Amino acid sequence: MDKHRILQQIFGYTAFRPGQEALIDGVLSGRDVFGIMPTGGGKSICYQVPALMLPGLTLVISPLISLMRDQVLALKAAGVPAAYINSTLTGPQIQTVYRNLLAGQYKIVYVAPERLDYAGFGNLVKRLNIAFIAVDEAHCISQWGQDFRPSYLRIVQFIEDLPQRPVVGAFTATATKQVRQDVERILKLKDPVRTLTGFDRPNLYFEVLQPEGKDQELLRLIARQKGKSGIVYCSTRKKVESVCEILNNHGYSATRYHAGLEEAERSANQEDFLYDRKTIMVATNAFGMGIDKSNVSFVIHYNMPKSIEAYYQEAGRAGRDGAEASCILLYSPGDVHTARYLIENGSENEEMDEAQREQVRRQDIKRLDAMIGYCKTQTCLRGYILEYFGQKHPEVCGNCGTCKGEFETVDITREAQMVLSCIRRIYGKLGYYVGGALVGNVLRGSKNKRVLSLGLDSLTTYGLMKDRSRSQIHAILDQLEADGYTQTDPEHQSISLSETAAQVLYQGKQVNMLVEKEPEEVLPVPQITKMTGEDADLFDVLKQLRMELAKEAGVPAYVVFSNATLTDMARKKPATLSQFKKVSGVGELKAAWYGEAFLNRIRAYLEENG
Repeated sequence: MDKHRILQQIFGYTAFRPGQEALIDGVLSGRDVFGIMPTGGGKSICYQVPALMLPGLTLVISPLISLMRDQVLALKAAGVPAAYINSTLTGPQIQTVYRNLLAGQYKIVYVAPERLDYAGFGNLVKRLNIAFIAVDEAHCISQWGQDFRPSYLRIVQFIEDLPQRPVVGAFTATATKQVRQDVERILKLKDPVRTLTGFDRPNLYFEVLQPEGKDQELLRLIARQKGKSGIVYCSTRKKVESVCEILNNHGYSATRYHAGLEEAERSANQEDFLYDRKTIMVATNAFGMGIDKSNVSFVIHYNMPKSIEAYYQEAGRAGRDGAEASCILLYSPGDVHTARYLIENGSENEEMDEAQREQVRRQDIKRLDAMIGYCKTQTCLRGYILEYFGQKHPEVCGNCGTCKGEFETVDITREAQMVLSCIRRIYGKLGYYVGGALVGNVLRGSKNKRVLSLGLDSLTTYGLMKDRSRSQIHAILDQLEADGYTQTDPEHQSISLSETAAQVLYQGKQVNMLVEKEPEEVLPVPQITKMTGEDADLFDVLKQLRMELAKEAGVPAYVVFSNATLTDMARKKPATLSQFKKVSGVGELKAAWYGEAFLNRIRAYLEENG
């Protein structure tokens, strides 16, 4: 069977996405490959299709236990013999996989990198015909990457110990130029076919909000989603608990996930989300690595992540089926302190030596600065992300909060003078600079303990901007820093005046800021689906049928069909099995299993609705 027939009959797609075919052809011709594609860009097809065409076994090395499980589940549902080996399996279960491997019963096997160190596994694979090794999340091999794992450094020795070197492929979604160079060098890729499809996900809408109250804003955002599946990321376990409680108290079907829960509860909560028994997952970044749930329609970050890489990877869990989805970040200056604390006091990786830990810490601080820049930028958000990864982009993307908002230039010279004067007077009284939160409290006339204990309520600037909100004052602080009138100390986050601040304070130099125009009404986040009328109603009918079939089969709903497939089905309204097979995402096996049920439901709907 050739690659196009495999793509159609097994995976249900009529054409390859950009970059996929070049990588597949490279593997089939015996060349190493290196694929850099965004989350949801179809990396798995690049190693799954050749795995079904090569005569031997394909090993996929991945640190993501959830990904192994989900992809093996999906492969089996498509009729592909596959398995995984990781710490979730019992000893007898692993031995069963080993026996089946020796019997040649699998085409694809997923393994965790730590498994490569097991002598039993090493002896076993030397007796197998390994044709292809795919290294997923390949950025983990670089100390310059955001998820450095020393266990990845041992992959090269594992490959060299094999009786015959197989074709090697590296795949990642988030890698800067330096990380990409590291991957090729450390893995010793031989003249690889390189495909960099770009990091853009056009179906994702990006927005950064700085609300006065995050809880109220979160409820507003989720109210617009109409029961859609989504993830809310929080930076701490405590915040996960409180946000999950708020959502449940307001009638939403939410569950939680963080490292402080018992393994049994984490697994049960994850299952509830994957199987759509719960529509919202509130979690720390411990959740989601490798989750292949395709019908996530929104990702909201309650707190700012520690890096652009982490943010883009987490936001990228929305819209994996190509449907439109929203990625909203709720930012506050306090997020910076939390992120810095987590970097400085994070759990130490026992696999790293002291030098490695210090290098990772320095890189983490540098990445945090870039993440802060994303939250404060007034330019295109998508462009900021693509610029970070070294990809060219238009100045306006048309699908982010900046590009879709209507802005006007406002003269804020008077307000800027108030803020700069307050910073100067605080320094004059205390002898040291303080952070933006304290500056804002003084300007707003706060009576909190720190302001009063330091005697800052005696300053002439105390209460000078009591009619302004915290977010408005912080926006002015951001503008002053962007214009070079202030600077923030990277270690203590204290704000000091630059030499040019005098031009504003004493010479009346004008300061302008782009401000979003107030809408006539509060606008919701963009609607996830553009379907209207009959198509939207039929989509809901098909979604209900999908849930019924998923429950019968004991699999998550997206394993039956993705939202994008149901959308295409609702629009095409197939009447025959031949037409049904032309729906995007419908392969031969799924057509045979589910075709009759969906055709009958479509037919009944059309008859009932004329």
